[in-house]
Amino acid sequence: MLRSVRIILATIFFVGITLLFLGLTGNFHPYLSWMAKVQFLPALLALNLIIVGVLILVTIIFGRIYCSVICPLGILQDIFGWIGRRFKKNRYTYSKPKNWLRFTILALFVIAILLGINTFVALLAPYSAYGRIAQNIFSPVSLWAFHKEIYIRSIGTFAIAAVTLIIIAVLAFRNGRTWCNTICPVGTILSFFSRFPLLRPVINTSKCVNCTLCAKRCKASCINTKEHKIDFSRCVMCGDCIKNCHKGAISYTTKRYHEQPASAQPSCPNTPEAQQKGGMERRTFLAIAGMMTAAVAAEARDKELPLTIKRQTVKRETEIVPAGAIGLKRFTEHCTACQLCVSVCPNKVLRPSGNIMTLMQPHLTFEKGFCAPECNKCSTVCPTGAIRKIDLSQKFFTQIGHAVWDASLCIPMTEERHCGRCESHCPTGAITLVAIDPSDEASPRFPVVDEEICIGCGACENACPVAPLPAIYVEGYPEHKLSPM
Repeated sequence: MLRSVRIILATIFFVGITLLFLGLTGNFHPYLSWMAKVQFLPALLALNLIIVGVLILVTIIFGRIYCSVICPLGILQDIFGWIGRRFKKNRYTYSKPKNWLRFTILALFVIAILLGINTFVALLAPYSAYGRIAQNIFSPVSLWAFHKEIYIRSIGTFAIAAVTLIIIAVLAFRNGRTWCNTICPVGTILSFFSRFPLLRPVINTSKCVNCTLCAKRCKASCINTKEHKIDFSRCVMCGDCIKNCHKGAISYTTKRYHEQPASAQPSCPNTPEAQQKGGMERRTFLAIAGMMTAAVAAEARDKELPLTIKRQTVKRETEIVPAGAIGLKRFTEHCTACQLCVSVCPNKVLRPSGNIMTLMQPHLTFEKGFCAPECNKCSTVCPTGAIRKIDLSQKFFTQIGHAVWDASLCIPMTEERHCGRCESHCPTGAITLVAIDPSDEASPRFPVVDEEICIGCGACENACPVAPLPAIYVEGYPEHKLSPM
């Protein structure tokens, strides 16, 4: 029964978090977003000590159920492990813990956090790794299956997600929880608190017949049948050993020891194995029904200047980060590049960075759309506090950057004819058109940007018809400001 409860809860968490990254939560978004905020590392970086404390307390009482119920990357490993057991049953064996490797990786992970080496942190953070896999691999596959437009935001991030998925799939297919118990820093942290849990699976030596079936089906490779011991620092409390023991020799209990020593146990090498029914069911991923894009009314003259389909990405001196991030430095220090904000952005303006210092962390780019002032979705889902939650009134007055006009590219200056797209699409009225020749009423007009009220939403850059680079673009602010409007 305990194993069935674990599978049900794990399925709920896995499906819920996956739907968040696929953008399929719809009206259920407020009821599912908390699943991202109870992940251990995001809660730790957000200094949400209540959630961190609860997760540690649960681990002390019940063992590492976090890894088999709440962590999506752990559940993904179980899926690949289940597939592996379809090909060969009883494929696992007990292995000694590689503590030197686990603690070395954890030490490097902590040092990277303290020194702000966020690329290394993002690569190893389990929740962020799954987020990149879901957003870069699962989402395009689901879009392709339903004949939707496939949009890869970053080739580099896609490649990293693909390599991570392959490594985890191979390790889990062959050896179960190798990644979880050898590489994952969160698993190593929780292992300190799970060494002596209050409730634990214990082998009753008076019932055990030494069939070794429990060890052969232990995905954590933590059951030493020769000594009848379980390494609880690696055990993820999946309950498989209890289910597979046909003699009822393993129970989930508060007891520490059994009276009869292991040496007095009878052996029964010919005991038939209980037929395995499988621990996890196959899951399919639904397609994205479509993301809503912000609509801005265009003037009649826009028809004469159709938007260019292909546009190069503007190289900015300062990258633009979402409103609520407060500033670039703070955002970089807190973001683990999980891609959840990228997946929920309805206007496709968030894209993983290719900069080595901020690799995979999202920044704004306006080839596909602009950051609508009436949208604050990214601030509502960020689990690490890299983007603080802000209401729509705050969003409208937050200046994340300012528009910059390039006269050498602007149509009124180069072709001596009227355009005005930037002015007609600006939601804050920060752009004013001024005649090149004030004495001529028919003179083409060029844009003048009022930086005092420009919020850096990118509507002007997105609307500009000039290619391959726009004649007006947004430059980010290192520290966000408030508009005096």
